[in-house]
Amino acid sequence: MKNSTHPVYHTVTVTCACGETFLTGTTKDVSELKVDICSKCHPFYTGKQKMVETGGRIGKFNKRYKRD
Repeated sequence: MKNSTHPVYHTVTVTCACGETFLTGTTKDVSELKVDICSKCHPFYTGKQKMVETGGRIGKFNKRYKRD
């Protein structure tokens, strides 16, 4: 590998809005990254996700023309 073609890869601290912090690697020239959602507070990972049942085109057609 050529040394001059690859960016510098270093570790940074990621801070979530919920207060969780963890280390990760990045090529950005920053010492800290701030994010809004992490795996500790995201609804998909915490089990608080709400499933919304949406009908497809056939279901909408049947509902519009009152078919069963």
